[in-house]
Amino acid sequence: MPGTHRTGIRTGVRTTLATIPLVVGLLVANAAPAGASVGPHPHTSLTCRGAGVDPNARVRHRAEIVIDAPLRMVWNLQTDIERWPSWQAPVTTAERLDGGPLRPGSAFRWTTPVPPNPTPATSLEITSTVEQLAHHTCIRWTGPATGEGLHIDGVHVWNFTRTRTGGVRVSTEETHTGPQVDADVPTATAILRQGLEGWLSDLKATAEARTHQPHQPH
Repeated sequence: MPGTHRTGIRTGVRTTLATIPLVVGLLVANAAPAGASVGPHPHTSLTCRGAGVDPNARVRHRAEIVIDAPLRMVWNLQTDIERWPSWQAPVTTAERLDGGPLRPGSAFRWTTPVPPNPTPATSLEITSTVEQLAHHTCIRWTGPATGEGLHIDGVHVWNFTRTRTGGVRVSTEETHTGPQVDADVPTATAILRQGLEGWLSDLKATAEARTHQPHQPH
């Protein structure tokens, strides 16, 4: 995060996350992609300009994927916030709260639907702030996601590395904090994993499709 994406949950309603399958990658609920390499990395943590995820968070996940597309293409897709809904179905709206290129201090607001759950919430609004950024290298953002009866906090870090074959390895790590996620860490972690993998899958599919589409004759 929103970081997450995709972001822990606070609410007065006592219920497990198993009944609220929503907050993913900072809240992006997609099926896991076959091409993503995922799993816990207990001894490492991604950083951007020396800052990483929440070291005290019990809910965390890290995943990565290799994309057969130029770094510039992948970076532009990820940082063109207002066009996220065009390639990520779980993102219903997205708006920048400032202008110009994405940079430290930039903020953006985006929304995602919430499946039926014990709270009145039907959607979540995420307000993310970029804390650190290195062009074509990394992004770290933080911020809350709120819905009626729900509040989610998270930290999301992205790393982008050129591969020897001209593609890009995209690595992402996110942490969630809050009483509700802490009450059911395995379920919350599984939801986070699903969201991060879904985001990577959509990013890969979109970047590769645009890179390899046939050139139209003039």
